[in-house]
Amino acid sequence: MTSPADDDDDMDQDALAAEWEASLGGDDDGGDDGGGDQDDLAAEWEAMVGGDDDDTAAADTGSGRESTRVLNQEEINSLLGFDEEHEDEGQRSGIQAILSSALVSYERLPMLEVVFDRLVRLMSTSLRNFTSDNVEVSLDNIASIRFGDYLNSIPLPAMLSVFKAEEWDNYGLITVDSSLIYSIVDVLLGGRRGTAAMRIEGRPYTTIERSLVERMVHVMLSDLGAAFEPLSPVTFRFDRLETNPRFATISRPSNAAIVARLRIDMEDRGGRLELLLPYATLEPVRELLLQMFMGEKFGRDSIWETHLAEELWMTEVDLEAVIDTQVMQLAKVFDLKVGSRIMFGTSPEDPIQLQCGDVPLYTGRMGRKGQNIAIKIEGRHDKLPKV
Repeated sequence: MTSPADDDDDMDQDALAAEWEASLGGDDDGGDDGGGDQDDLAAEWEAMVGGDDDDTAAADTGSGRESTRVLNQEEINSLLGFDEEHEDEGQRSGIQAILSSALVSYERLPMLEVVFDRLVRLMSTSLRNFTSDNVEVSLDNIASIRFGDYLNSIPLPAMLSVFKAEEWDNYGLITVDSSLIYSIVDVLLGGRRGTAAMRIEGRPYTTIERSLVERMVHVMLSDLGAAFEPLSPVTFRFDRLETNPRFATISRPSNAAIVARLRIDMEDRGGRLELLLPYATLEPVRELLLQMFMGEKFGRDSIWETHLAEELWMTEVDLEAVIDTQVMQLAKVFDLKVGSRIMFGTSPEDPIQLQCGDVPLYTGRMGRKGQNIAIKIEGRHDKLPKV
């Protein structure tokens, strides 16, 4: 025997089964419509699950429905430009590339790379003489950045040296990080080799530390002036030493600047040094920095100029002695015959002009040497010909 409760459960299960079969299109009468609904449900279900196939993302032409695909986090980061893989390489994309497009690329000043390479070679020699130690200087990268963003990115504590380019009448900035400061102090004061420089937190830099760093900055400024010497003679004068970036403001925060990051290694010690030059500082020599190579200066070739000058001195020219000039009618010129005489208004004491072509060169006196008429040069012709 079965209880009434069991009968009710059987009825409910039968009703659910019938309803499920109806939704899946199990009835023979609505086979065509059920098949279309089943395809629509399957397409929507795969779209909701997030299928990566192109078929699920495309529109269903049979049913007229269009499904949308949700972007994942990696695609959103790529769209906005937050790519962690290429962030260290300096590559920007998406919205970040659009926002940073206002900055001028340092590659538009190709000669500046040559100047910085020359600076690295000069500093390697001068710092070895300055510290009496094995010093290796390397150029990490050259970047273009806004001045305000650079000040906010300086890791503190650090020393900021402000210098002035005398001939360009503008300023630049040298940032020395704490690792290099303590390494220089340790090397100059006879620190033991093989031990890392000790860093003491929570106190300002002492007078001795500031003095030693200032001496190193003077050495670098001298090398920087020598690096620019082939392009344009310039004198970099040390102005002041700051520890607060707010007091080292030499340009507007929105102005663009060039930053060259240098790495200085002294065996097991060392640190980083950054050189900042605003574009306003480099503006007087911008035309020179746009060159692709050093010999491109003003489109001249000194070797060819020297060769041409030497050949010009060996050129033979014809000199003509002009005794007198007269203006005659054309009819009288045609009437001239063999034996006709033209009377000059020049006496033997009057000066004679020597010229090459139409250019007067010298003045002299007419005389005779043997059987030939000669001219004795007395001076140069002062009046230049009209162009």
